[in-house]
Amino acid sequence: MRRTALGTALGVAAVLGVQAAASGAGDRAGHDGPRRLALTELGGGEAVLTRRTTEPFELLGVSWTDPHAEIHGRIEVRTRDADDGEWSDWIALAPHPADLDGARPGAPGSTEPVWVGASDGAEVRISDGGGDGGGDRDGGGNGEGDGGGGGGVPGRLPAGLVLDLIDAGGRPVGADAAGRPGGADAEPAVFTAALPGRSDGPPSSAPRPEIVSRAEWGGEEIEEKTPEPAQYLPGGRIKAVFVHHTAGADYRCADSASIVRSILDYHVDVEKWRDIGYNFLVDKCGTVFEGRKGGIDQPVLGAHTYGWNAESTSVAFIGDFTAQAAPEPALAAAARVIAYKLGQYGVDPRGRVRLTAGATQKNYFGEAFTYGQVYEFDAVSGHRSGFATECPGDSLYPQLPGLRDRAAGGGGVLGLLN
Repeated sequence: MRRTALGTALGVAAVLGVQAAASGAGDRAGHDGPRRLALTELGGGEAVLTRRTTEPFELLGVSWTDPHAEIHGRIEVRTRDADDGEWSDWIALAPHPADLDGARPGAPGSTEPVWVGASDGAEVRISDGGGDGGGDRDGGGNGEGDGGGGGGVPGRLPAGLVLDLIDAGGRPVGADAAGRPGGADAEPAVFTAALPGRSDGPPSSAPRPEIVSRAEWGGEEIEEKTPEPAQYLPGGRIKAVFVHHTAGADYRCADSASIVRSILDYHVDVEKWRDIGYNFLVDKCGTVFEGRKGGIDQPVLGAHTYGWNAESTSVAFIGDFTAQAAPEPALAAAARVIAYKLGQYGVDPRGRVRLTAGATQKNYFGEAFTYGQVYEFDAVSGHRSGFATECPGDSLYPQLPGLRDRAAGGGGVLGLLN
């Protein structure tokens, strides 16, 4: 397991702590934006960043200048652990389709962000093999339009390829933010304008769960970083929940808030989104974090499931659940959030709903969707059901039927709604 080395758990106020600048060639990224390292194009659809020492970082992704240029082959990175000096295996990064958060000024093409833990070295290799392209593993967008992205010439890489490194800035996080001990093994304790003078959201048939607010995990700093007003679903009604995983290395639950903040930094600083894309995030110890701004009790428009955001919300499991199942505390917490949000609109978590496609595309299973047409989904669906992506992972996806039952109050887990 890669160690994150982000320090002992402290209170919520410590989340805003700033790490002093490290010695070396440049300032730590932390609060000053990502550190960017240019790749070298070798020709023939190949590009690399040779193995090197870097400034400290914990999360990374790759970006390029044109948001509509596609890479059809593989994008892989490996990193060096800052504690023991060992290099990781190669990590595949999946590209995000263009305009995930709508058409944004200055937005680049980009991959998903991946948490790698405390690292001080990196290597990248890209090979455009001229395949069919693919979907992102753990992102999604508003995706309003008649197609799922732009083009690209197979065998020709887009210009401006860089590795973006996000430093958590030494922000110690603590479980006081979640009201529980913060050790590694801690247990769980269409756009529309902002709504002026927002009233409370509709009551729910399920209790509102304990959720770490944006103010607790990010403070005033993230509100200054995301100044645009919140946006809400055009119809004002949540019909479905899409389940995601964030992918990446293992982590201490004491570092979960720092992971959430680093994802926000990547979405905003690298991809130029208005805010973090997910509505809610759940760590492996069962702590729930408020994601995109707008109000926990509101139908907030997120950027999480390409083509389906206008009628849904999202819950992202922090971690990679490709080869391992989501743990019990995370499932319990996610069920509480799902029950609360769908309960506000009278939606049965075990039921089926009808959603209007915001993009023409295919999902992971090859099912085709046409812009403007209506399709049936499970009220609690995996990301891969709406988009060509492996998300939420091969091990979490089979857990969704049980998650639906738990959110509905079945399965002998009434204690979830405590």
